Amino acid sequence: MVVEKPLQLQTGRTDTVANPCFIAEVLFKSTQDYDHGEKFSAYRSIDSFREYLLIDQYSIHVEHYVKTAANQWLLSKYDDPTVTLSLSAFAAQIKIIALYENIDIDV
Repeated sequence: MVVEKPLQLQTGRTDTVANPCFIAEVLFKSTQDYDHGEKFSAYRSIDSFREYLLIDQYSIHVEHYVKTAANQWLLSKYDDPTVTLSLSAFAAQIKIIALYENIDIDV
């Protein structure tokens, strides 16, 4: 998770960030439908949230959602480990293969 300063916490909580701009999730078979559906829907209700990265842990597959306008999200999918992903919420580039460093997956 990446948060813009100043950090804002949900009222009455010390463990819930209220202003993330970027969230990355590693997908599990048991939770991937929730991460794509209900959880992503909840994240989209956060005004500051504008980028979501879903990383499959079983094969090289990354889904990158970027907010382009109110209620509009652009989806890009990456299965090529040599591709470099550019993040827009903050100035960063990540090679897809780097997300799988030290993970036993056939490339």
